[in-house]
Amino acid sequence: MSTPSISEHRPARGTRRIVVVGGGPAAHRFAEAMAARGLDGIELTVLSEEAHLPYDRVSLGKALTGDVDLTLGDTDFWGTPGVTLRSGAKAVRLDAREHVIHTSDGGRHPYDEIVLATGSDAAQLPFPGAEAAHVYRTLDDVWLLRREIARLTHVLGRRPKVVVIGGGLLGIEAAAGAQELGGDAAVVNRSRWLMNAQLDEGAGQALGRLIAAKGFEVHTGVAPAEVLVDQTGGDDAGTVIGVRMADERVLPADLVVAAVGITPRDELLRLANDDAIAAGLEAPFALGRRGGVVIDASCSTGVDGVWAIGEVANFEGECVGLVAPANTMAEIVADRLHGGEATFPGFDTATKLKLSGVDVASFGDAFAQEPGALEIVYADPARGVYQKIVTTDDARTLLGGIFVGDAAPYQSLRPLLGRELPAEPGAFLSAAGGGEAPETELPDDAILCSCNNVSAGSIRDAVNGCGTCDGAEPVRELPALKACTRAGTQCGSCVPMLKKLLEKELTKAGVTVSKALCEHIELSRQELFDAIRVLQLTSFEDIMARYGKGAGCDICKPTIASILASQHNAYVLDAGRGTLQDTNDRALANMQKDGTYSVVPRIPGGEITPDKLAVIAAVAKKYGLYTKITGGQRIDLFGARLEQLPEIWKELIDAGMESGQAYGKSLRTVKSCVGSTWCRYGVQDSVGMAIKLELRYRGLRSPHKLKLGVSGCARECAEARGKDVGVIATADGWNLYVGGNGGATPAHAQLLAKDLDDETLVKYIDRYFMYYIRTADRLQRTARWQEELDGGLEHVRRVVVEDSLGIAEELEAAMARHVDSYEDEWAATLKDPERLRRFRSFVNAPDAIDESIVHVAERDQVRPATPAEREEIERVSLGATIPVRTRTEEA
Repeated sequence: MSTPSISEHRPARGTRRIVVVGGGPAAHRFAEAMAARGLDGIELTVLSEEAHLPYDRVSLGKALTGDVDLTLGDTDFWGTPGVTLRSGAKAVRLDAREHVIHTSDGGRHPYDEIVLATGSDAAQLPFPGAEAAHVYRTLDDVWLLRREIARLTHVLGRRPKVVVIGGGLLGIEAAAGAQELGGDAAVVNRSRWLMNAQLDEGAGQALGRLIAAKGFEVHTGVAPAEVLVDQTGGDDAGTVIGVRMADERVLPADLVVAAVGITPRDELLRLANDDAIAAGLEAPFALGRRGGVVIDASCSTGVDGVWAIGEVANFEGECVGLVAPANTMAEIVADRLHGGEATFPGFDTATKLKLSGVDVASFGDAFAQEPGALEIVYADPARGVYQKIVTTDDARTLLGGIFVGDAAPYQSLRPLLGRELPAEPGAFLSAAGGGEAPETELPDDAILCSCNNVSAGSIRDAVNGCGTCDGAEPVRELPALKACTRAGTQCGSCVPMLKKLLEKELTKAGVTVSKALCEHIELSRQELFDAIRVLQLTSFEDIMARYGKGAGCDICKPTIASILASQHNAYVLDAGRGTLQDTNDRALANMQKDGTYSVVPRIPGGEITPDKLAVIAAVAKKYGLYTKITGGQRIDLFGARLEQLPEIWKELIDAGMESGQAYGKSLRTVKSCVGSTWCRYGVQDSVGMAIKLELRYRGLRSPHKLKLGVSGCARECAEARGKDVGVIATADGWNLYVGGNGGATPAHAQLLAKDLDDETLVKYIDRYFMYYIRTADRLQRTARWQEELDGGLEHVRRVVVEDSLGIAEELEAAMARHVDSYEDEWAATLKDPERLRRFRSFVNAPDAIDESIVHVAERDQVRPATPAEREEIERVSLGATIPVRTRTEEA
């Protein structure tokens, strides 16, 4: 499209000419911020080098794997009077003395104020062969990469090998996209762990293992040295054949993608400085040591009428490639140009995203650099997540945090940054307590959406109709609230917290609250469960086609996966269901803090024969595993590598054992005391009943984990009343208790029925579990579910005992189908070579061992080495690039 230059257009007398250089998210946000404040007497021109309308660069991965529209905002905005977008107009020279910007199409654009939002380029690889690598930065880059993978797949007749150099956000995203498009992806990162700029070593190693479990190769701790190309002179001359590493290893490659960081696009400023120096003048612009134009707190460059925002702006020695600070800068300059005095508070580097299906979040002082900072770390052996909270030395004020695998606490904690925590820090570590974070009443000035700097008070004002939005009408729906306040419209990580705050304010106002599962599915979990059951739907695609919109999210995908597993009991990783699962379900194991996995065989009721104990001991010795007896009366084996899991499970299954399914939201254990068989106080056979219940409910998928306890007398040695279902023996039978749990908000189970015979006890538990599975919200424990039911425990009693809804037979039949169709997931895995392909540390080298894992000896067992111990072992190993897996302290 041909457009006239501003030199051909004369603005009305008194019109203020504001030119924006750049057409990315920062420029778009600035243009909207200016329009929102009023454009009277202003002519706003945006010069965009790209042919596209401003688009969401955060979501480039979606464009790599699908046909999506990433355009920011309403396209009609660019028709706003006073706003002009000139696409394909690359700025090539800035004359700050004459207040003119020149473009590549010969345009000459005079300005009164100019806002530089030129963003950044992908950093180039600093070694031979760099020109053969693709970059991953723009929409055109992504489309080119997509076409190239498709071409290579066709030409080679196999999955192309894609090596991504760079283990940061974009690198992992590019690798995930390549894998989804049919390539075999490998990620190379010179640091010892992935995302080293945002994650500490424990979190980075956990992420690496999670990524490797999805079929990626992960090479960390060694730098690439050269991109190798074919130089034989034949038809393949110049094509990529591999990447040579600094340790002389060669990684085979058909395609190389460079994602090693960004370089601020400050060439306009450098050229302006050169022009000034050539004219005998002082260079007008101060540039940062690593690039970018230096700005002050007003976002001014110090040169008359020249401002800078986004990735090109260097504030206090840093340029940051994140959405939130760019948006804040855009708002500040818009405020200043309308006579305000807003100032930039500094970079908010909080990051929350899903990398290849793995939740990752980092915010605040994540590396605990503040003097006296405390780190509260939890690596959950039951769910395989890494969670860390950083506080002041009195453990009261929140300074930061890191979450990998399960980032749910981020939603509650991020707005509390710099504030006193309402509970002790450990209560917010969901992996440690198994429940939701403590209920938090956010102060009005707490920032709920950091991308758009939206406070909790602004959300409350919108919901209560206090003038935040046009017309000052109360906002009652989540989409309208997002449109009104901008909260949740950028990265989306704050949407769960936004939804919770909306519901809380509506409840206060006496308004009925929507129970929609998420913004993609308007049904509640209960409604969705019933719809899937009645229509007998069996795939995510069919369910979304009928009841959803969009591609789904990290709320509805695992929820649907859980519902399908509850209703059909099919292998959870088949038929495309693997991508829907939570992290540990994908590996059928719990990941630990060092990237290894735990193995947890089922020990029903805590009863085990000496022969099986001997097998467990032999396996632990053979594979060098740490052994621990758990509170659930099982034996956990820690420290197994991904590729060892099938070997270990084959030995255990051959000995008559099966998976304890400690990784799933399903039945965990049935704890028991020794009961009447041996104990002189026991009045019923608690061990026998515990075994019967565990074998009946094993593998039962549910909204959250399930635990049972069976005590043989009123002394309650099995702590049954602290379980979801507790059974306590009496002289006349069994008392049944329901709705108990431990965690951050413990609850005692309540008496549902007493003096039951064995058959009636099992029948009532069948009904209770199936009613809970059908009607509870996602991630809701039985205690909270029971509390929130209208009528509470009495309602449960009427349904379970009295069959008030007339569904008892239906619930019992559903449980019977589960019992009849149960199959141990590891036994099923071992039967199928295709399923076993998931359990390799290195996709292209199935027999290779991941030797980056380091253990040391302690109390006659092994444990993960600390960072200091790793360094010492590497030193003793004479600088070996990859240390030996298990060392003793003496070594």
